[in-house]
This record gives sequence, structure tokens and C-alpha cells, in this order.
Amino acid sequence: MAKGYWVSAYRTISDPEKLAAYNKLAGPAVQAEGGRTLARGGRVVAHDAGIAERTVLVEFDTFEQAVAAHESAAYQEALAALSDGVERDFRIIEGID
Repeated sequence: MAKGYWVSAYRTISDPEKLAAYNKLAGPAVQAEGGRTLARGGRVVAHDAGIAERTVLVEFDTFEQAVAAHESAAYQEALAALSDGVERDFRIIEGID
């Protein structure tokens, strides 16, 4: 089975406190669903229409697991804490076997 990935690029962070509250809840929620954070907020070189902002990459054993993690009650609670604190491009993508 192909792995699943969360790819999140933060275009703007308007409320760092909401982001901190989200991070406090999201980390355990992702881990509980089997997610492994591969990259978070490190150095970024952007090309084309990219924006050199905070980027997060999370790996799951399967695409279905990645989708289920996003839909979990614990992660939905994290999203509620984040609210309008950021503008981000969030995708769940299927990896190549």
C-alpha cells in the first residue's frame, strides 16, 4: 500500500497564540493516528509561485490512515483551536509505492 502524506504550507500566521494552541493538540492527535512528522518549520527555498514560509510534512503508513487522522475527533479539536489564526495550503497526498 502507498503511504499517505500531509503537506501543509503556511502562507500567513496572523495569530501565533492560536498556532501554539493548535500545535499542542495536533502533535498528540497525529501521533495517536500513526503519523510521523518528517519536517516542520525548517529552512525553505521557494521556487515559482512558492512562498518561503513554514512548511510541515507528516507521513502515515497509508493514504487512508492519513485521511482518517484528519477526520479524527482529536485533530478536529486542534483545527478548532487554530481557527482563523493562519492561512495555509493543506493537502493529503498519496505516495508512490
